[in-house]
Parts: sequence; C-alpha cells; structure tokens
Amino acid sequence: MTLERVTKKRLALYTGSCHPALAEEIADHLDVELGDPGLITFANGEIRARYAESIRGSDVFIIQTHYGCDGRSINDAILEQLIMIDAAHRASAKRITAVCPFYGYARQDRKATGREPITARLVANMFRAAGAKRMVSVDLHSGQIQGFFDGPVDHLTAMPVLESYIRENADDPVMVSPDAGRVKVAERYAQHLDADVAFINKRRPKGVDNVAIAKEVIGDVEDRHCVIIDDMIDTAGTVVSAAELLVERGATEVWAMATHGVLSGSAIDRLKNAPITRVVFTNTLPVPPEKQFDKVEVLSVARIIADALDAVFEDTSVSEIFGGENQT
Repeated sequence: MTLERVTKKRLALYTGSCHPALAEEIADHLDVELGDPGLITFANGEIRARYAESIRGSDVFIIQTHYGCDGRSINDAILEQLIMIDAAHRASAKRITAVCPFYGYARQDRKATGREPITARLVANMFRAAGAKRMVSVDLHSGQIQGFFDGPVDHLTAMPVLESYIRENADDPVMVSPDAGRVKVAERYAQHLDADVAFINKRRPKGVDNVAIAKEVIGDVEDRHCVIIDDMIDTAGTVVSAAELLVERGATEVWAMATHGVLSGSAIDRLKNAPITRVVFTNTLPVPPEKQFDKVEVLSVARIIADALDAVFEDTSVSEIFGGENQT
C-alpha cells in the first residue's frame, strides 16, 4: 500500500515589540494574521518568547526593526528577535527568516581604524547561530553586509517609494548625494527621474564621532530645487550641513530624503532650524509623536516588504520586484 501526502506550505508571521504597526501593515498586504509570539519581559529585564500555536513545519518570518523605544535600547530589540528565532527553531519551524527593516550596527561594517570591531558581521553571526536561515532588510548602509550572513539575504530598497514621491511632488530636481560614497545611489535616482546630479565633498574631523563638515558642492545647484538623498538621517548633522552649503551656493529649495529616520539626539531641533523645507523618510523605523513636526512626511514600505516575503514564501524572484536594482 502506498501512502501519498500533499505537503501544505504555511506562512507564519510574527513581530517583536519595536514596530508592531509596520508588521500589521505587512500582514494586511499579505492577507494573513500576525501570530502571537508570547513575549514576556521579566522583572529583571530578561525576555522570553513562547509561541501560542504550533509552528512545526511552517515558513516563519520574524519581523523586528533594530531600534530603541519605550525605554529599551537597540540591543534589547536585537536580542528579542534572536530569542524569538531561537524559540521558533526549537519549535521545529521548517525555515526561519529574520526580517530586519532597519539592520542595527550597519555602520560598523569595516575597521576604519585599529582595534575596532566589525559589529555588523557579529550581528549577522548571531542571527545565524540562533537559527535564521535567511535575512531580509531594507537599504543596508553598505552592500557588503549581505556577505556577512551565512545564507541568502534579500536586500530590498525603498527607492520605488521615494522615487514616486519625488516624481509627484518635485519639478526638475537636482539629486544630491551628501558625500562621495552615495553618488551611485543619487545617479540611479537621477537616471530614473531624468534629473541632474550633484554631490557634497565633506570631511570628518579625525577622532570625532557623529560630526561631518560639508566643504564644497560638486555640480550646478544655483537656482535649482535640490533633493538630498541618503540611506538614513541619524543626528542630522550631515544633511543639515549639506543643506546650508547648498543654499549658500544658490539653491532655491532643499529637501532631505532617506529610507531610515533614526533621528537621534538633537536631530529634530537641527532639522527644524535648517534651511530644509521637507524631510521625507519611510516607516522602517517608528516615528513617535515627539519626532513628528510640520516638515516631516513618512512614506510606507510595507507593500515592498510584503511583496518580498510573498516571493520568498512562494520561491519566486525577489530581485524581479525591483528590476534587479536592489543588488547594489
């Protein structure tokens, strides 16, 4: 007697506690319910996950953006996701994908000086050790981070969302890279929008962190609408310095756009007082009310992430969603 069985694939979607609103939006696009990971924080700060339903044999996606909120740090967010992954691994999930809309420690991707760690690699190693077989992230700070994870990495980009916004709201803009390292990104936007490109020559004082000084503009920005495009706005020092220089060189209007609105320290005050008329980023990170002001607009990347997760689940191409332009 021959017994034939048809294997049913099951997608299970869970979120950590840092940005449940984005996870809910992704779940809506996928037409699935978010599962209950049973997260508990004990009195001493330790975290435990206990899934409320069986996930044996499931394709499990665990969403957590690496961000400190509600009195907890970015390290708490990463550890919470690692614990959820470990719990899913021990619950016999068929495959576990770590979905990290914003990947923590991405700027520590190389040794810039002696005796420094490469923490972006350490974080990738921890996810693999916990049981993640695959990783999904949006606009990594540098492409080589894809090689730090020992498994497939789906590198998504918010470019379609940001580009659509520019197309609908800006007339004949100049795409400005805030430094030489992001010129290729600005050029890609410019090609799609049939726009001009400029970039800022900046300098970081030796031995000083979180400080960058804009020195000169390479490109014609006089009497032009300039759009500064970057992967993240953190302390806002770089983007504000660039905006001030652009205005000095005759720009009529300056926007600042980025995928990740980290907005640390005095970033909000800097942006409020800067010669920037719009600050646009996506919802890879939560934007609490105290960080929202009249210049800020937040766009959603939930559809892009949902489409990528659906492609991973159905074993179809993720890069085709972006026409192959998510690889660099």
